[in-house]
Amino acid sequence: MLAKIYRPAKNAMQSGKAATRKWRLEFVAASAPRTEALMGWTSSADPNGQVRITFDTKEQAIAFARAHAIPHQVIDRPEPKRIPRAYGDNFAFSRREPWSH
Repeated sequence: MLAKIYRPAKNAMQSGKAATRKWRLEFVAASAPRTEALMGWTSSADPNGQVRITFDTKEQAIAFARAHAIPHQVIDRPEPKRIPRAYGDNFAFSRREPWSH
């Protein structure tokens, strides 16, 4: 019953990054999902696959896992480098390449 602690990636359907600041503890699937023969639905015998716990900080998530004796793996991704840009930069005289076509 290994758990992974990570920060979820930004949702591709939204531009906001508010959901990426929280840390999530999620259990790794113990068994592969199987397809039900009659209806074709996917099911699993692992109830921990549905558990997702959200924490404000990485330290809180690690402390929770240690307090409940859950073996865990921390996946830490680097913070992306932000390049501030403005609309007026498209028309700047010092621009190296043409702004259209």
